[in-house]
Amino acid sequence: MRVVIAGGHGRIALRLGRLLSTRGDTAVGLIRKAGQADDLREAGVRPLLCDLETATIEEVGAHLRGADAVVFAAGAGPGSGAARKDTVDRAAAVLLADATVRAGVRRYVMVSSRGAGSEPRPGLDETGVAYIRAKTAADAYVTSQDLDWTILRPAALTNAPGTGRVRLTAERGPGDVTRDDTASVLLALLDTPSTRGLTLELAQGETPLGEAVSACAKARTGARRG
Repeated sequence: MRVVIAGGHGRIALRLGRLLSTRGDTAVGLIRKAGQADDLREAGVRPLLCDLETATIEEVGAHLRGADAVVFAAGAGPGSGAARKDTVDRAAAVLLADATVRAGVRRYVMVSSRGAGSEPRPGLDETGVAYIRAKTAADAYVTSQDLDWTILRPAALTNAPGTGRVRLTAERGPGDVTRDDTASVLLALLDTPSTRGLTLELAQGETPLGEAVSACAKARTGARRG
């Protein structure tokens, strides 16, 4: 499987790339700074320089041709202002979705965020509000496209070691989740095409993550039959 990961230098993206390369898949990471390339190579990921804030749909699409799946794991990151929440967390995801369609790739997995899909909670600062609204708009756009999309909305992310056990449902709940487990769930989603069309909330839990992904896929299949 050849997977192109946007935001390839991110902490979830590097973990996912390493998981893919370790088992023999081809992982390609889109990065915006040449200095990030060595970190990707160390993880077994092929780096491609492509700044999604300035690239054209043709440029991005050229990088996606021949891919089996595309993962959006980019983000403006801590310290960025409201403007970049829009240009990265929304506009870059939209551009990548358009380029994915243009390149003829079906599978698109979106790393979103808890809180997306709802109005920002009271008390958030301007940047926080911009972030939630950007993620909400990006999710809405992706789900409107002719793609085999899956939206994953992780809870607050931690760098603790992964536990291999999660809560993965359509309903938002409390808690946090490790980046290790988030990357592993992304891999399982890529391996489970029948999760297409699902928007899933992820947090730490008690269910082995493979079982959690399988249960979501089975529930979707059952709902379609019903």
